[in-house]
Amino acid sequence: MQKMKKRPSFLIWILGLIVIFACNIPAASTPTPDLLATLSAATPLPVDSPSQNQFTNEPTGKIVFVCQLFKAQASNQICIINADGSGFQRLTTDNTRQHYYPSLSPDGKNLIYAAFREPNIYEIYEMDIASGIVTQLTDRLGNLNGPEISPDGSTVAFKLSTASSNQIWLMNRDGTNPRPVPNAFGWDPTWSPDGAFILFASDMQGPIQLYRVKPDGSELLKISDLPAIRGRSDWSPDGQFIVTYSGAPWNRDVYIMNSDGSNARMLTPTGGNSQGPSISPDGQWVAFTSYYDNYRVDNGCEIYIMRVDGSDVRRLTSNDYCDYQPRWGP
Repeated sequence: MQKMKKRPSFLIWILGLIVIFACNIPAASTPTPDLLATLSAATPLPVDSPSQNQFTNEPTGKIVFVCQLFKAQASNQICIINADGSGFQRLTTDNTRQHYYPSLSPDGKNLIYAAFREPNIYEIYEMDIASGIVTQLTDRLGNLNGPEISPDGSTVAFKLSTASSNQIWLMNRDGTNPRPVPNAFGWDPTWSPDGAFILFASDMQGPIQLYRVKPDGSELLKISDLPAIRGRSDWSPDGQFIVTYSGAPWNRDVYIMNSDGSNARMLTPTGGNSQGPSISPDGQWVAFTSYYDNYRVDNGCEIYIMRVDGSDVRRLTSNDYCDYQPRWGP
């Protein structure tokens, strides 16, 4: 009789343990698909995933680029166009100079660029787009190009070339206090969205790759491992991804990778010789130069855009000569 009385208590104790154990089992989580793996597989991104861009926005903002005018004798000027292809406008007006590497200020109100002054001398200029007023920021500092304004608007990064090396330099927004970035021997600087790092291309450790460095020259790190990287790259607005271009002449393509260089994926359809990518301010589009409609025509490049997953490629420009070096801004 005593055994019969104890059995219910024993069973209740066992059942209690089972209930407690079951309540403490963590619920199975739904893994978040990796963006770049999704791009590689060419599978549509889940529209209900808050951790992924929902590639639905139409392109906004403006794109500045080098526009070659006068087909008989090319004149490299700076032009601007709305991201939907409307509103084409020539910004620079000096036909005696060649203009390169345009970029917009963080607020989109100003243009910064390099222009040919005399043999081996390029100066950096800033233009107020509304008024057209141009200010020369440098004076015989050397052969300069690739200027980019920092996200806080205070500093300009650029490349200075000498007979023996290329190095990233900084100066104040008004052109004062030019100084080299220690250890940053390369070209095509690009600021991270928070201004903490500068991305640039370099061959200082062998074949050209992408490096990042702090503005004071510390924490230099090689981040890419792609064949035949060329130069101008860009960060996504959230700092998580980088777009660049790689490949042999006439076979270059645009790639996207994590900001540490991992998970590199080709975005552009092959056969266009695509290069010089720039990400839109909302992170959903990429502008780039390509020869899709004029392949292997030396001066047949145009500006194209595509969604950041490589879909929906659109041609923006239709110039008699070449349009290249696009940079997206607000």
